[in-house]
Amino acid sequence: MNRRTLLATSLALLAPPLAAQAAPRTQWRFRGSEGFDALCFLGPLSGKPFYARYYETELAAFRPRLAPAAVEALASLQAEADKANELLGPNLCTLMSGGPDASLGDLIAALDQAETAILPNYQASPYWDAADWTTFLGRRDRLRIVLRGLADADFAGLRRDALGDRLTARLPAMATRFSAYDVIAEQERLLGRPLLPSIEVILLWFSRPHGIRIQGQRFLSHVDYPDALLVRNAAHEILHPPFAMDGPTAKAALAVLSADPLLARIVAEHNPAFGYNSLEGVLNEDTVQALEQIVSERLGVAVAPAERWAKSDDGMHVLAAGLYGLLKADGYDRTGGDLETWMRAAAADGKLSPPRLHAAAAAVLQVPETGLWPRKAS
Repeated sequence: MNRRTLLATSLALLAPPLAAQAAPRTQWRFRGSEGFDALCFLGPLSGKPFYARYYETELAAFRPRLAPAAVEALASLQAEADKANELLGPNLCTLMSGGPDASLGDLIAALDQAETAILPNYQASPYWDAADWTTFLGRRDRLRIVLRGLADADFAGLRRDALGDRLTARLPAMATRFSAYDVIAEQERLLGRPLLPSIEVILLWFSRPHGIRIQGQRFLSHVDYPDALLVRNAAHEILHPPFAMDGPTAKAALAVLSADPLLARIVAEHNPAFGYNSLEGVLNEDTVQALEQIVSERLGVAVAPAERWAKSDDGMHVLAAGLYGLLKADGYDRTGGDLETWMRAAAADGKLSPPRLHAAAAAVLQVPETGLWPRKAS
């Protein structure tokens, strides 16, 4: 599974949202989760600088308490994930998200009964992958050692101390504040298909720098991210996948994009820690980013596109900028439509070919086409 990374960048000030509809589609829910926080903590705890830089204080306090067997088991799990270009914690969050997650104990119990507590919901989700499930079962014994090691070293206390009163102070008023942002209605308008009305946002401490879509219309985000960023996260995560990635629309687009040498370089040369380690993964992510930018603009929480894509993941999302530019040129942001129909037409009529795609991306990013990749630091 290619997981999506949403790095926090400089944030636009909250702008007034669009006038609320008489009956907003979106139903917001918010909560925390010790279980998901534990899975997200695996990245920092493994010592990977990509994660550890955010949690130096917590790691200094916790690592000496962790049993050597748990340290060894985590090192082997992380090494396997790195070899496969996988994101260990985010992938586990998605795979295990059909089971209970309120506490670390719930997570361990679900792991012990994975065939009944995790498999049915995972198998029914869009994320189902038989090979990933086989890999998960092969790693289960080591993951159990790690999670029990976390419990024995008082991960619950570490999380409680790190969070302080952030969750209890923030959660009560969030549903009221977010009721003005009808994300689902905007997404349905752009996708051309209905979505469920509910969005659940699960606020964590150890999730940096990721925003993680899990099973259902739910995603994981950081408790300190401001409202504007959480709205953008929701506008993004619920759109995954924008269409079936093994269906005819994706195949038509990939047939054109696979001949683009610039995109091939981006896939090969970008930092694999960001994810998106295949052209299919880039198409999924960047289509969503283009649509999410439109939703965020209409809801008044957007970062300017040139600024946004210059800073995100070292500037690798050239396809997102190109798709956004092409959609805007067609007036799709105003009219909406059926995304699959638009994407198939774009693949057939040359919009996705390098000359037109690169020109659109360069115009959005305000750089010459020769400067699309790699992006020079400004």
